[in-house]
Amino acid sequence: MRRVINFVILFFSLVMLSTPAFAQKATDVLQIENYLNNLKTLSASFVQTASNGNTAEGKLYIEKPNKIRMEYAAPVNVDIIGDGHFVVYNDKELDQVTHIDYEDIPATLILANDLKIDGKNIKITDFYKDSGTTEAVMEYKIKDESHPITLVFNNNPFELKQWRLTDPQGIDITVSLYNLETDQALEESLFKFKEKKTPTSRKSRR
Repeated sequence: MRRVINFVILFFSLVMLSTPAFAQKATDVLQIENYLNNLKTLSASFVQTASNGNTAEGKLYIEKPNKIRMEYAAPVNVDIIGDGHFVVYNDKELDQVTHIDYEDIPATLILANDLKIDGKNIKITDFYKDSGTTEAVMEYKIKDESHPITLVFNNNPFELKQWRLTDPQGIDITVSLYNLETDQALEESLFKFKEKKTPTSRKSRR
């Protein structure tokens, strides 16, 4: 009988200890949702590292919904420009332009205007928080395929610090943001690309 009582006490103790953790996680999920949904524009310097040893840096601009510009500094000489309808990958060194559907690029989650972490189309599969950072592994579906992305936030103030993902070639990519500014007016020209009429221009779809 004493063993049963002890087991019951232990069980309810564990339940009581675990309840605040679940409540706190729900609060953190709401904080992530609110931050991303309330974000209108973003500009930052970035450093990109890859598991194959490649590194690059440049400037990032985002205007929601779905507008993005990533300017890579030399020697990469690449611009990625999304005007809300399609994305252009402009290799200035090769003078080559590739058009890409939004559904074919990673990190479209960050560009969405109405993010809902509903546990179905978008769900958190892993979560970590300490005094300085919050880290959430999020999985979202595009064309019935799951795409995981890890978002890392500074806690004070709460803002996007980094994202990590695996590209279609299986290379792990980390993009770290610095000198971040949000909700500042951005020039519309940042998200426009005037394509040259050259034989090397092509369109690519997966």
